[in-house]
Formats: sequence, C-alpha cells, structure tokens
Amino acid sequence: MNYIMSGSKGLIGECLKARLDNLGNKCILEIDQRCGSDIRYLNSYQITPTTQKTDIFFHLGAYCKINETIKDPTLAHFNNAEGTFQALEFCRKNGIKKFVYMSSSRTLSPEENPYTASKKYGEFLCEAYKQCYNIDYLIIRPSTVYGCHHDLTTRLITKWIINALKNEPLILYGDIFKTLDFTYVEDFIDGIMCLLNNWNEAKNTWYDICGNDCRLLSEVAVEILNETKSKSKVLFAEPEIAQPQNVKIDISKLRKFGYEPKVKLEEGIKRLVNFYLTEGRKWIN
Repeated sequence: MNYIMSGSKGLIGECLKARLDNLGNKCILEIDQRCGSDIRYLNSYQITPTTQKTDIFFHLGAYCKINETIKDPTLAHFNNAEGTFQALEFCRKNGIKKFVYMSSSRTLSPEENPYTASKKYGEFLCEAYKQCYNIDYLIIRPSTVYGCHHDLTTRLITKWIINALKNEPLILYGDIFKTLDFTYVEDFIDGIMCLLNNWNEAKNTWYDICGNDCRLLSEVAVEILNETKSKSKVLFAEPEIAQPQNVKIDISKLRKFGYEPKVKLEEGIKRLVNFYLTEGRKWIN
C-alpha cells in the first residue's frame, strides 16, 4: 500500500508510520511543519498517478493546543479547518479514494471552542467529499494519547512527568474530580489497524479510540510523583476556558473489530518515566 501522511512527525504520526512501514507499506509523501512542509500549501505538491499511485491519505496534521487556539482562533482555522479542506481537495484532484481523518474526542464534549469547531468541520467535510466525490473515509477520535516518545506538543502526561523529574509543580486546571480517558499510543495504533484491516465494513463513519482507562487527574498526579520519587507539588488552578472537566469515552463500537487496549496507566507511566531517565534524558536537563 502506498500512502500519504500529514502530521507524520507527531506522537501518533511517528508510531503509525513505523507500524505501517514495518508491514511493508510505503509512504510516498510526508507533510509536517517539523520537516519543512505545510498542509496549508499541499496543492503545491505534485504526485504522478502512474508511478506514485496512492491508496490512502492519513490526515493527522493539526494544531492541537486548545488553550492556544482560544487565544488565537486563526491557529485552529488555518491549520485544522483549512488544512483538512486542502487534504481532501488533494485527494479529489489526485484520485485518492481512501481518507483517514484524525478528529478529537473533544468533539463529544458540550464545551465549544475554536479547536472543537475546526475538528467538527473536518468531520462534516469528510462526509461531504464521500457524498459528492466518492472518497471513503474513517473518522478517528483519539483521547489523551501518550507514550514512550518525546511529545513536542507537551501533552499532559509528558509535561507532568518532565516537571516531576525536575521537581517543578504539576499544575491541574480544575478540581480533584476532573477526569480524562487515557490511551497508550501503541494501543491507539492497534485500534487504527483494526479499522484498516476491516476497511470495507468499518468505512464511512466515526470511531472513538481510548485505552478504556478513565482516571481522576488528581490520582494521576500522585501516581507520577510516586513513580518519579519527586518533590514536586500538585497545584490546582482555575479550569481553562471551554475545556471539559470530565471525559469518559465509549469504545464499544470499535470492539466489534477485535480492539482491546492492553496498557493500563500505571504501566504506561512507568514506561514513560523510564524513557525520560534513559534515552530521553536530554529533554529534562
């Protein structure tokens, strides 16, 4: 299978690309700002249908820091909404008939912000391009993915572990009852592969993927402090604007394809702490 991937240098992108390539698939085009390319200018790239026949486009690229998109909504609009439009237009113009769209579990929450709006727009656009141009799609909604890689977007688990190893405060935006549903990245990739392996049955709808591991963030912070033997303090701050305080994801729709997450949060934290104490130490010094 030949494929194109946007967001290939992100946490999910790197792990998905490695899994696909190890299975003998070939990435013919990577789009990521961290390797000098930009999804917003995808129409400037050319592929040759006869020599670079593309089976599927994985659209993972996005601006995912919700608080920053609230401060500057153009980040969500140009990177997410416009980026998804450019990706689907590229598929239309180049005869690519399969599209995987990385949405967000935040679209399930009642809170609305520029980030969730941009992701919902992308979901509707997938259906529009299916009905108008016959491009089949999968909409995937991840929930708080983490794993043994240095996540340049500094998501919660990564940020807290680095802070704990540096004996700096762990800031929790909310109260002791705030929850998230965590997903170890390899489990998340397993979920994607379940869908790809059952494409004909799974296509043209959405799937929530999580580790089936909903936790109180206050308990997660304590687990990280214990695992790192840190002297850090947990500081509570006011909830961020339009951010959900309770997240619980239902994976029953995905389970019918054989998906079952394996890595619980305690084990995932232990693995990530070990990563930062060994090959990832340069990011905490």
